[in-house]
Amino acid sequence: MRVPLSWLAEYVELVPGTTPEDVHAALVKVGLEEEDVHTFELEGPIVVGEVLEFVEEPQSNGKTIRWCQVRVAPEGETAADGGDAVHGVVCGARNFFPGDKVVVTLPGAVLPGPFPIAARTTYGHVSDGMIASARELGLGDDHEGILRLSTLGIDAPVGTDAIALLGLDDAAVEINVTPDRGYAFSIRGVAREYAHATGARFRDPVEQVTATDAAADGFPVVIDDDAPIRGRAGSAVFATRIVRGVDPARPTPAWMVARLKLAGIRSLSLLVDITNYVMLEFGQPIHGYDLDALRGGIRVRRALPGEKLTTLDGKERTLHIEDLVVTDDRGPIGLGGVMGGGETEMGESTHNVLIEAANWDPVSIARTARRHKLPSEAAKRYERGVDPEIPPAAVSRVAQLMVDLAGGTADLGGSLISEVAAREAITLPRGFVSELIGVEYTDQEVHDALAEVGGIITATDDGFEVVPPSWRPDLTGKAELAEEVARLAGYHRIPSVLPVAPPGRGLTRSQRLRRRVADALASAGSTEVLAFPFATEHENATYSSADGGPVASVRLANALDAGAPLMRRSLLPGLIGAARRNLSRGLTDLSLFELGLVFLPEPGREYGSAELPVGNAKPSDDELDALQAGIPAQPRHVGVLLLGDAVAKQPGQPAVPAGIVDALDAVRQIALATGAEIEVVQGSHQALHPGRTAELRVAGRNVGYAGELLPALAAAADLPRVVAVVELDLDAVIELTEPGLEAHQIGTFPAATQDLSLVVGLEVPAAALADAVREGAGELLEDLRLVDDYRGPGVPEGSKSLTFALRFRAPDRTLTAAEASDAKLAGAALAAERAGAAIRE
Repeated sequence: MRVPLSWLAEYVELVPGTTPEDVHAALVKVGLEEEDVHTFELEGPIVVGEVLEFVEEPQSNGKTIRWCQVRVAPEGETAADGGDAVHGVVCGARNFFPGDKVVVTLPGAVLPGPFPIAARTTYGHVSDGMIASARELGLGDDHEGILRLSTLGIDAPVGTDAIALLGLDDAAVEINVTPDRGYAFSIRGVAREYAHATGARFRDPVEQVTATDAAADGFPVVIDDDAPIRGRAGSAVFATRIVRGVDPARPTPAWMVARLKLAGIRSLSLLVDITNYVMLEFGQPIHGYDLDALRGGIRVRRALPGEKLTTLDGKERTLHIEDLVVTDDRGPIGLGGVMGGGETEMGESTHNVLIEAANWDPVSIARTARRHKLPSEAAKRYERGVDPEIPPAAVSRVAQLMVDLAGGTADLGGSLISEVAAREAITLPRGFVSELIGVEYTDQEVHDALAEVGGIITATDDGFEVVPPSWRPDLTGKAELAEEVARLAGYHRIPSVLPVAPPGRGLTRSQRLRRRVADALASAGSTEVLAFPFATEHENATYSSADGGPVASVRLANALDAGAPLMRRSLLPGLIGAARRNLSRGLTDLSLFELGLVFLPEPGREYGSAELPVGNAKPSDDELDALQAGIPAQPRHVGVLLLGDAVAKQPGQPAVPAGIVDALDAVRQIALATGAEIEVVQGSHQALHPGRTAELRVAGRNVGYAGELLPALAAAADLPRVVAVVELDLDAVIELTEPGLEAHQIGTFPAATQDLSLVVGLEVPAAALADAVREGAGELLEDLRLVDDYRGPGVPEGSKSLTFALRFRAPDRTLTAAEASDAKLAGAALAAERAGAAIRE
């Protein structure tokens, strides 16, 4: 919000010499953050001049200039720049005549840019200054010709300071207005806040207007909202006034143009400028209709399916059934609270005006503005809340200005509908403010602060009953009232004390383990990514179903990407997409991981059917339970993807490509981080390479897969042939893992090591063979590792030789070689019994 200081001074006392910085400093005290300072960036001498005569001189470049004689000081006096009273000026414009009063920038002046003015030789003459256009002065966008003061209704003496005459010596402060303080989108609201900050006397502009009651047979208006959003009617107040006989060709006064410009609004025409002026002054958006273009009375209703409206910006818009529209007998003529329609706008032929000021439901207006991408000044105020009691005063203020400036006559015709419910009192217990804020406030301080805000205070035995003012819809409870007391009493009184964290709290076990998994993978050289949680039907069917069976997915009602309208069931599509993007940028060796949610709905079940609670009310336990029941299962998974070289080529070291071995190593990192015993067994998955797929189990339950992508899927994603992946249900891993780690006693006696090579069929999993050896060897076996898988000469066809490194140790003695050999042979015997294994000779 931009606030011109001259305008602010009309409603709150500003000490002479108050600067924009002073105003900013005061407003910051009450929570209005400073943004910027705006001025016209002009320096004098800039004066009123009179064109005495000119000579038109055609030039060789085809242009015709005027060599003008301009009086810039009364006869016999010295000009403001110290020169003669008559200056010779070269001008290219042709829209002025002898006798016209114009604005002359004399040598030494500076225009916005900055653009310094000096006497200079041009077109064979010494131009001693410049005759300025409106755009050169910063008053508007008109640059077709110079500014003739008669068009602004000004006839000032020659030599008058034009900067002060046109209001160009004013400045505006810009503040940031938070969504809960919509009243500060007005001079009225900012003036009140400045009074709070400084103690200066505030004069409410609304109280300075006499709101005329509409005649009983005034203009007909009907509010017919048959589909209110969340039970709130679209419009509770609708006031109109009629002004007849206005002259739309009259110029907007210079002071109004200057104030609107500083406030960030472009001057369009007198009638439109008046409505914008009152909107900025009161914070109440105003709309003016060409009364003669209306057909019948006005009805406010929700739009019908398929209805269209051409708004003031010239765009035809298809309306939504939630949109509030203003209609006459022909149909929609305005998008309520957002923008008017083109058919009834005020224009050059308007002589009779219907003025409208209404109060609209913030939710309806916010939805309409966003739906149609129309962030208008009116919508910006309505969606934050506008004082419902000022529409009658606002239309009367507009009518008064149209009478004074446009020569109109205020008509008794008009109307007023007001169905605003009385605001309920808020109970403020004694001592609540001090307890919440942490500062001792007396009852008198609390009373005075809330009364200054505009509340109606009633003292009770236990505290106060406070009725908030109509312009503060954000004051809805005792906490908000406490905040107002703290704000007006001064934030400097609140001590800066760091809170002490309560004991016994911290991360949950699941949170700690999830962070440990992320740290472990990152420490092992992987990079964490965060992919969008959206997927296609093909991706969900391919990566979330091991056997290719049908899967259920959650479909988005309003997908960001129409090509990916489902919530993901697997992390792998997102990892593949991230790998594809990085690979296309030249990163050929990748190790990526992601921790994220997947969405697993039950087949045939509808989700999201529960009604959303009202946004400004705390939902009940039943509402929360219904919402929770409408959400599908969302377990947290961990996914890993590796491609390229796991070990880069270097002197003395060939490159080692990434593959399933590295995927299983990532599984071991996750197991170590969570303390889980993850069993790796031969598995199958439709998206993974047959024979290079591992099923991952914890406590006998399948929790995920590891392996290499099918080459066809890798090729379709523009990835190398070998892409190793892992996906684990991390929530299930944590749930199935016993809390805590069991510490084993460190053996102090020497270990005995032996190797065992077993020949088995190709179909026998190494893990199954290792389990048999481990079980058969008994308690003396401390460690078992697979060190070799040989398939070649010396091994029967259809078989393989698996070599295990065994380490034996006894807790109470040094083992003999015979004891270690007996344990090894016992393991081999059980392996032979279960898998038909034979010791390789």
